[in-house]
Amino acid sequence: MKGVVLAGGTGSRLYPLTKVTNKHLLPVYDKPMIYYPLQTLTEAGIKDILLVSGRGHVGHFLELLGSGSEFGVRISYEIQKDAGGIAQALGLAQRFAGQDSVMVILGDNIFQDNVGDAARSFRSGAMIFLKPVPDAHRFGVAEVDEVNGRVVSIEEKPARPRSSYAVTGLYIYDSEVFDIISSLKPSARGELEITDVNNEYLRRGRLSYSILNGYWSDAGTFESLYRASELVREHRLGAGQGMIPADVKPVITL
Repeated sequence: MKGVVLAGGTGSRLYPLTKVTNKHLLPVYDKPMIYYPLQTLTEAGIKDILLVSGRGHVGHFLELLGSGSEFGVRISYEIQKDAGGIAQALGLAQRFAGQDSVMVILGDNIFQDNVGDAARSFRSGAMIFLKPVPDAHRFGVAEVDEVNGRVVSIEEKPARPRSSYAVTGLYIYDSEVFDIISSLKPSARGELEITDVNNEYLRRGRLSYSILNGYWSDAGTFESLYRASELVREHRLGAGQGMIPADVKPVITL
């Protein structure tokens, strides 16, 4: 299995912090944001990683991360020339992935869980990672049949969510994902949507899921960037209203 970190986008919601740099290079507590998705992949045992970013920022990532040898991995780079959506960015990884499966993570998503077991048990199809949240209407929402362990439906930001399970920015796909992406049509906002990819796997009966136990946050707005730093700090120091036990292993070891 190979890893893909999607770190493109304009970062418009974080302007002017992103006026001169990519949002994924901003700090989350005491590390650059991009370290966190790399940590998720390396903890899952993935050693070969592709980082996809927009024009103008790949050099910044290269200067920070280099070849990846410092972290015990090999990092390659790809440029997404236009903001064509998450699925379009993933499509750029086809040559890198070859016939291997890929674990895909959005560069502004921060996870506490070690997902190595899920990676090792994956065989084919697709897997999404879910987290119960109190405000599910803000996210893609998955309805699941927990008795039979299958996904029933996925809706994007529904007004009346059928469950509390948000679809996080972490996915595993087999190599068929690239054929699916090539068949997609742009959404109303002119992008190739990752929800359409997941729904196609669902239509084929090949979509599974894993429910996360630890915290999860994106860091794409001022509030979520601040909250992500709080979560990491609480976890590192064992502080924060008793939310996280002091003996929990720190989430960041890079």
